[in-house]
Amino acid sequence: MNKPIYVQDYQAIVAVLDQYNQGAKQADSSLMTPAFHPQATMFGVDGAGKLTGGAIDLLFEGIDSSFKPSPEAQGAIVNVDIVGTAASARIDTNDISGFCFTDFFNLLKVDGHWTVVSKIYHTHVVP
Repeated sequence: MNKPIYVQDYQAIVAVLDQYNQGAKQADSSLMTPAFHPQATMFGVDGAGKLTGGAIDLLFEGIDSSFKPSPEAQGAIVNVDIVGTAASARIDTNDISGFCFTDFFNLLKVDGHWTVVSKIYHTHVVP
């Protein structure tokens, strides 16, 4: 029987997701870039109901050009689901530059390290 490594994998995934949260909160893509595989993608649906996104560099460009540091921002890792070398996670954030998001991440354990390979998101309407 193999020794379970779920706790270590969970902690490693949380550390990766925390890089994303810190980069978003501080509006600094250099803090979140290490969380993502270079071939990662990001997609969402815009206000007109159209698919938007593509290469993860779009996220980094948007964070650096359109967001501002948000010390009051809050993010919660809602769930992490791990099966072998694949995982999914959900993060809900409030007040990232005035926006609230629900983000879904797909991660893979590549060469022994967890990395985000795709992100989809929903932007909540804030009253």
